[in-house]
Amino acid sequence: MTPDSARGRFVALEGGEGVGKSTQLRLLAEALRAQGAGVVTTREPGGTAGAEAIRAMLLDTGGAGWGPRAEALLFAAARADHVDRLIRPALARGDWVLTDRYLDSSRAYQGGGSGLSDTEILALHAIGSENLLPDRTILLVLDPAQAAMRLALRDRGQSDRIGGRDTAYHARVAAAFLRFAGEDPARFVVVDADGSPEDVHARIMAALFA
Repeated sequence: MTPDSARGRFVALEGGEGVGKSTQLRLLAEALRAQGAGVVTTREPGGTAGAEAIRAMLLDTGGAGWGPRAEALLFAAARADHVDRLIRPALARGDWVLTDRYLDSSRAYQGGGSGLSDTEILALHAIGSENLLPDRTILLVLDPAQAAMRLALRDRGQSDRIGGRDTAYHARVAAAFLRFAGEDPARFVVVDADGSPEDVHARIMAALFA
């Protein structure tokens, strides 16, 4: 991948809670813009008005919540709108699209964490988003104790409905992410998220553009 390519590039940042995806997405966007690239930053669920409305339903801690299958359907619906209205048009313009979470979060959370099969999650993606995958997926990995410390500082006890699930759930999510990376090394780049934001950013840049 090259930052000066005339064709749009699609990069997803993935990982468990507290690994620093949002910070690294911002730093990567700044670096690409400094090199003259057009950059669109977004997130999942979200990125469009319809997907943001679904995000509120999914993550609100005040409701009764959703079962794994309903959750997967809602995430797939949000992603379909996101891909159709934001991601594909930006790529067609030649922009870089950087997203905080994408398909692999559904595979890890509703699949690995909640027990749905990968086949089911991928079938929803085929229907809703026509199998669009990132050019590169950056998987940020961090020791669970370090991630918990970051979350405590960030959330101050106010995690969303999914982030607040128990440690066993999040361990299954982390294991699923690593399994996906091992199965698809051409798409995934695994980056150690320990250290300062600047150190992690340097690792990401080296992995993307070495």
